[in-house]
Amino acid sequence: MTSPAAQRTPRFQFDRDTFAFANELVWEYRLDPGAGTMTTFCNDPPPAYTHRCFVMARSARQFWHHARFDPSLPVADAPTYRRRIREVVSRSPRRTCPPAERIVIPGYDGLRSFSAAQEPLLKAGCGGAWQSYFVRSHWRMVFPVHRWQQERTARRLAKRLAAGTPAIIHIFQFPRVTINHGIVLYDVAETPSALRFAAYDPNVPSRPAELSYDRAARAFILPRNHYWAGGRVKVVEVYRGWLF
Repeated sequence: MTSPAAQRTPRFQFDRDTFAFANELVWEYRLDPGAGTMTTFCNDPPPAYTHRCFVMARSARQFWHHARFDPSLPVADAPTYRRRIREVVSRSPRRTCPPAERIVIPGYDGLRSFSAAQEPLLKAGCGGAWQSYFVRSHWRMVFPVHRWQQERTARRLAKRLAAGTPAIIHIFQFPRVTINHGIVLYDVAETPSALRFAAYDPNVPSRPAELSYDRAARAFILPRNHYWAGGRVKVVEVYRGWLF
């Protein structure tokens, strides 16, 4: 019997299955090279589309699970797309559906081209900022995350990606919350010393991100970027699917 994941032949692809627009940041982050720390300043003017990293990560997987893009069909009107976006994001982010039950998105070859052309509709339809805070991992982060748990998480994530299913993770530091963010992992490369995960980061829509797992330290490491000084992070998987 074919598993639900195996029914989905195309693997998650960054250039096709991610949003073209960004989760905007309330703060501007500036790195102090000497101290290796970030200083924050309010962005002016304040951005309009913020605090939606988990919303975008979840929605990207919902489109991957439940939508079928057909560029051979003509571009539809706004009410049609609004209705189909609502249908996609109302479905489970944890399980895929059979090909015959997928929601057809006409006129585009994937979420990236769709979101580039229909940005206002997707921003309005995927969910509000409050949904990024009603995620189970937000209460989980207040408890200790041990290295043996991170090792188990790394193995589980690698297994999930090998089966062809992207994984949504919560990356954070606690109790000093220097990072609290959601991203999508979609590929992994294994070496004797590390696992290197390719990721879609809603804050950085222009290129893939990377998260690594150091086998010896039993720790995840997120490299420096424009909102994080770089270093160890805690990782918890969210919206776990049928496989585990």
